[in-house]
Amino acid sequence: MGEAGANCLQGGKMKTNSFFAAAVLLAASVCSVANAAEPLIIGADSSNPPWEYKDTDGNYIGFEIDLCNEIGRRLNMDVKVEDYGFPALFPGVSSGRIQAAISSLTITKERLKGASFTQGYYDSDLALVSRTGSGIEKLSQVSGKTIGAVSASVGEKWVKDNTQKYSIGDYRGYNTQDPLLLDAKAGRIDAAIGDISGIQFAIKKIKGLTVYEKIPTGDQFAIMLPKNSPLLPKINDVITQLKKDGYMAELHKKWFGVAPDANSSTVQERPIPTP
Repeated sequence: MGEAGANCLQGGKMKTNSFFAAAVLLAASVCSVANAAEPLIIGADSSNPPWEYKDTDGNYIGFEIDLCNEIGRRLNMDVKVEDYGFPALFPGVSSGRIQAAISSLTITKERLKGASFTQGYYDSDLALVSRTGSGIEKLSQVSGKTIGAVSASVGEKWVKDNTQKYSIGDYRGYNTQDPLLLDAKAGRIDAAIGDISGIQFAIKKIKGLTVYEKIPTGDQFAIMLPKNSPLLPKINDVITQLKKDGYMAELHKKWFGVAPDANSSTVQERPIPTP
């Protein structure tokens, strides 16, 4: 073969190789875009330990943070947590500014009118907490007293529903749990009502408070989404998988130090709640 022919052949090979390389890059780019993780925007109350709070470096940690990160991993979606005060989670979801919300959110008939919830994954009760030695150790002793709770929470609903029954003197709402408990410790309110797990976790650090009475509710925590969100069945299916493969039980051990009850919603599959 002559030099010109060789060069032509070589040039053809180079063009072919270049074309092949470009095709590979294009295909890789298309695949990358197709497989790119869609962001999952989740609103949370950043001061709600052990469910979600920030460590000393400002990173979100907690039971529900671990849960949502695992859900995102299994759905190939990047999880982005945005800081909301507890009351702001509800308009944030209903307006679509956030795709989901966490913060030990209880499933209620009232909330189901304007939002959707996944199946429950934690059975919760409320607690009466007050300053150690305050003399308020039973619900029967709150007559005429000022009681606090986190605004828009099940604790607040309980106080309002039971004000007449227990002759509660006054009610004070708070955006987050920490100032609620600090005011109870300082005596600015006489007692507080809130999620027992969150309160028990918090008073390990906020000394001088005691949980005096457990208030059974039959409540369950779940992830809240906009009404009829297309993400609801996808996220709910992952939660079912996490229960079946033992992930949820391990998460419970990690954050509460004990295994969940075998019949609890942390272990057993539950239906998607309906209004």
